[in-house]
Amino acid sequence: MKLAAIDIGSNAARLLITDVFLDKKKQPEFIKSNLVRVPLRLGFDVFETGEISEERANCLVETMKAYRNLLTAYNVKHLKACATSAMRDARNSKDLIDRVKKETNIEIEIISGDREASMIYETHIAETLEKEILYLYIDVGGGSTELTFFLNGKVIFKQSFNIGTIRLLKQQVKEEQWEEMKEVIKTQVKGAKTVMSIGSGGNINKVFSLSKRKEGKPLPLDLLRDYYKEMSSLSLQERMSLYKMREDRADVIVPALLIYVNVLKWAGADEILIPKIGLADGLIHALYDELVNAL
Repeated sequence: MKLAAIDIGSNAARLLITDVFLDKKKQPEFIKSNLVRVPLRLGFDVFETGEISEERANCLVETMKAYRNLLTAYNVKHLKACATSAMRDARNSKDLIDRVKKETNIEIEIISGDREASMIYETHIAETLEKEILYLYIDVGGGSTELTFFLNGKVIFKQSFNIGTIRLLKQQVKEEQWEEMKEVIKTQVKGAKTVMSIGSGGNINKVFSLSKRKEGKPLPLDLLRDYYKEMSSLSLQERMSLYKMREDRADVIVPALLIYVNVLKWAGADEILIPKIGLADGLIHALYDELVNAL
């Protein structure tokens, strides 16, 4: 079975195409066939003007047309497409969604921050976690950061905060928002013996890649602090050159590191695991569950 998910974020739109088959124990295995990312940067419009410009709207439509062609080429019959923070905030998102549907037959669902925060559970990652350890899942995007707390394999709390990399670049995050996040985290971790953090998103994956750590090995908080200190002292061009990064990664990676450092510090977590999962993976799992339940 081939499944696909489209995640339209504030910084980029991703298409994930996945093969799903049952193993010997009749459990689903998810194998990535293709992952395509286009840096649409919708948040740069929305968080400044409140709507998506005609130029970026056209780019989104053209991207969806290209994704539709790929879906046809891969013979994908089942798709789930969702949009997050930027499209949630854009005044003209409904018109754009209608246009995409008309021109590509792709239906885009705008999901709430809470739904976005819970999507990690769709990957069933909680089933593999140790008991009696409080896990904090952190997903940093361009428009928002989603925090989900797991204990004994169950979600015990989740919340979305309008603190994202593009909002920080646009200086649109107030001190009160940071304080709210800090208080929520400290309340949730109170009394926990051990807090382990799990991160997702392109920025933390890039940091993991730069660290040259073996897959499965966590990143220490001190290393994140070092990267933040070093990268924030460099110009955009210097970051691009030194770390071989695209411009659309080099500008947002610094505010992303700031978010991760703050969250880990407030949670009392010394390190972070990077399992290479994201919203698109959660969408694939949710789509699979929907299809199985419909049988």
